Amino acid sequence: MASPNCSLKVNRELLDPSFESYRLSLDSIPTYNVELDAAVAEVKLKDSQYTLDHVRAFGMYNYLHIDPWYEDSVYFVDNKGRVLNLTVTLDTALGKPREMFLFDSDPSLCEGEQLCASLSLTSATWAALSDGTGKLILLRTSKRGESSHLKWEPMFSERLGEPFIIVHSLAHVRSHVHTIEVLLLRVQKDPSDPKGSGFSISLEWITVDNSVGEEESEERKYGMRKRRMMKGKSVPNFAALEPQGKGVVVASEKPFTFTEVDGLPIEEPPADKMEVETSDPIYFWQQTEEDVTVCLRLPEGTTKDDIHFKLTVDFLRVKVGDAPLLDGQLFAPVDPEASTWTIQDDKSLEVSLQKRSEGPLWSEVVLGNRRGEYLMNDEQKSQLQQKLSYLTAEDLNPNPEKDKPPCNAQDLEDCDMFPEDSSTLMRFDGATLKPTHVVSLGSHQFLFSVHIDPSEMPAFCLRHDVDALLWQTRTNQDNNIWEHISTFNALGYVQASKRDKKFATCAPNFSYAALCECLRRVFIYRQPLPVDTVLFNRKQGRQVGQVAKQQVANLDTNDPVLGFRATNERLFVLTANNLFVLKVNN
Repeated sequence: MASPNCSLKVNRELLDPSFESYRLSLDSIPTYNVELDAAVAEVKLKDSQYTLDHVRAFGMYNYLHIDPWYEDSVYFVDNKGRVLNLTVTLDTALGKPREMFLFDSDPSLCEGEQLCASLSLTSATWAALSDGTGKLILLRTSKRGESSHLKWEPMFSERLGEPFIIVHSLAHVRSHVHTIEVLLLRVQKDPSDPKGSGFSISLEWITVDNSVGEEESEERKYGMRKRRMMKGKSVPNFAALEPQGKGVVVASEKPFTFTEVDGLPIEEPPADKMEVETSDPIYFWQQTEEDVTVCLRLPEGTTKDDIHFKLTVDFLRVKVGDAPLLDGQLFAPVDPEASTWTIQDDKSLEVSLQKRSEGPLWSEVVLGNRRGEYLMNDEQKSQLQQKLSYLTAEDLNPNPEKDKPPCNAQDLEDCDMFPEDSSTLMRFDGATLKPTHVVSLGSHQFLFSVHIDPSEMPAFCLRHDVDALLWQTRTNQDNNIWEHISTFNALGYVQASKRDKKFATCAPNFSYAALCECLRRVFIYRQPLPVDTVLFNRKQGRQVGQVAKQQVANLDTNDPVLGFRATNERLFVLTANNLFVLKVNN
């Protein structure tokens, strides 16, 4: 695993340390209901999909897709194999969802495991679609806002092995070649992991373009150009491709690595062996509070005349012929007049250095010289053991009545334990497939991701203390590629209390954040806004200039929520048989 080499830099100007709380507002939220002709194509987990990764990847899948290029336009797939669109222009005159594409075959009739159909809007005129059986379809949609009545035209269709869901896709043009990049997610059985869950997670990066075709033909056909495979041990919280397909960003609890390119395993170069000095020490040394004694080995046949010795207050040089044994600045000042040197048995040179100031212990003799070995006497060993005894006590809590009692492991809860693999945010280069930027997320809980700007990667929201901070990837910035763009005050704390929370999102203009439970309830948290009337905080005796509001909406349905998306003006909530539109802003 790559070590962290950068960090997320918080913009202090976007924080509000004086934020108090959200005030519950009883203002009603206009809610409109569209009854669906056919139920949403929900695929429930089978008995064989029993792991937490299956729940995260497929059980918590958001069946509703929003169009970043055309506001207030959403898409979903029903159980008749239709891709349906609802575009809102007037809330009081909602029409029926329009069919944009129909699957050739009924996905429910396929043999083997089936996943939910997934959709990714690739650009303003293209979309990527999966039927949940392992088939990828790339569709030309025309300009959806202007030609919303036109059916989508399939331009590429191919089976890619085991079933998958589409995580992200994008399109770009280079040298008159139209290229589409798609990121696929699979949860596959892994027989090589008998002690774990028995499953591994794969992210496959697919590249399709129209670079090859007949010159005389008016339109070149699209074909598969490259397949790159990443493996990991947990479903990523966030995964997205960079614009122009220059790289991929993955946030996960356990690290991912590239393992295959076009079906061929990536051969890792042998790791360079670290050069470790294994040579024997050329001197040994001891110390007391008053002096330091150094014993140097001498070459055979060394006489007194061969030794060149020089000692000052802070400098020592010992040479035998032209070979320096010790040469450099001393760790602390000494008294040259009280220091001596003698030859012992023609084999070693013993140097006694008198410390100028008694008490402080030296960590080395000559600064930077690591060719000696420090020998500790029995008295020093016993003193060190007494100082560290509290770390090696046999009792878990030998004396809890102390002012600062030792830590008792029995008092720790699961949330206090540091995970074996800490959550990381990694950026991989598309050419080398190596990580270039790694951030350790630590305790920064991942909350949600959202499209802010169609030309940029999706933004993601992390919990920082009690707040929720929104981060945008800026690939054109080498040092600080993740930029803090907005803050939702206290949302990290608030969402932790919602035990039934299923989805979370925010408006692209950051005017509000929203949470939705598995059944019925939707919570809206608005940014602080100036108040029209004069309000005072009685405890602090100061005037309140702005208030942050919380609103709650209850939907008239008993069906579980399957999809949840937000625009600047509206919230869209999808259930099995209804699509609710909540007018949040005017």
